Amino acid sequence: MKTDVIIIGGGASGLCAAIAIKQLVPQKSVRIFECLPRVGKKLITTGNGRCNISNKNITLERYHGEHKEFCKYALEKYNLSVCEKFFYNIGIPFIYEGDKAYPASLQAGSVVDCLRFAAEELGVIIYTDMKVTGINTMGKNYKILSNKLGFVTENVVIATGGLAGGEKLGCDGEMLEILKKAGFNIVKPQPSIVQIKTNNDITKQLKGIKLDANVSVLKDDKILRQDFGEVLFTDYGLSGPPIMQVSREVSKNGGNSISLDIMPDVTLEKLTTIIEERAKRFCARPLEEFFTGMFNKRVGQVILKIAGFKLSDKASVLCGKSQVIANIIKNMQFTVTGTTGFANAQVTAGGLDTTQFNPKTMESCDCKNLYCIGEILDIDGDCGGFNLQWAWSSAMAAANAIGEK
Repeated sequence: MKTDVIIIGGGASGLCAAIAIKQLVPQKSVRIFECLPRVGKKLITTGNGRCNISNKNITLERYHGEHKEFCKYALEKYNLSVCEKFFYNIGIPFIYEGDKAYPASLQAGSVVDCLRFAAEELGVIIYTDMKVTGINTMGKNYKILSNKLGFVTENVVIATGGLAGGEKLGCDGEMLEILKKAGFNIVKPQPSIVQIKTNNDITKQLKGIKLDANVSVLKDDKILRQDFGEVLFTDYGLSGPPIMQVSREVSKNGGNSISLDIMPDVTLEKLTTIIEERAKRFCARPLEEFFTGMFNKRVGQVILKIAGFKLSDKASVLCGKSQVIANIIKNMQFTVTGTTGFANAQVTAGGLDTTQFNPKTMESCDCKNLYCIGEILDIDGDCGGFNLQWAWSSAMAAANAIGEK
């Protein structure tokens, strides 16, 4: 069977590309191959089910990769304003919470539905449970091999994503292997925006507790990255927005410890004074209750145990030793053992080396009419709508290139 455009992958970037191509050149036949029983399954999980669709603060500093400048042109040309208009036209007005953009419905499922409705209304043919097993050249065309049908096409758009989410979301990395065998260079994929595992029992003692903290990832005592927000203690380690934000440095650069400052607005000197005065004021109080009213009770008890004090002792034992306690509060250390892996990651860091593609069109420099978009490329963004904006921008860049041809 022959068609004008085949898009491999029915996720965010694939659906967007299909719609944009049909809007530009309605006469072109466009087919989507999706390996799962339905399109957009990963998109449904984004933003805790609310779909953080973009961000007002789209800057190069919020993106990562071996050559992150690759994404600059597409992000600027197909920016938030362009994307907001695109989505409005398919039935999705935006609302904002701070810098974060969401669909007005606050339902990721409705974003998937509207993308699917628009694609089908424009004549895009969607095949589900269609697993691509190979891409071969046939003169100026490509032959797409799958578990069901074979197609010949002039244009191929690869939008399969990376490995984040795992096989349950159709992200098994097999397309990267196919392209690697075809001669494409791959930057080693690593999980990003993911929970971090630690090897001590402190997080187990604090399981379920959330607190605001400055989070630092360190490697050999050098700070790789910092972020602030609500940290969640778990039985395996640490989670929460700032942990997810800094997790890339653990995966890609080998961050080997996490430091939490749980009183970032107070200097070490001031905190030492506060603790010293508290110890004198409540000198007869058992240490078990020393921090009651100042911290979550379990947090306070763990801080004192880390410092080597017995909870049955009186608070008077802290007099003259307050800086030891203050140091722990300002620098609570956790040894990193890894992350919870691709199955729990929201995005893949790494992928296809972007030097092999045209940044204005997403077209392969060596394989004419073969385009790669979204997460399969070695571009990943911070948490907060940045990765979906890259999906939309790269999809529109490829669609525009195909439309102009």
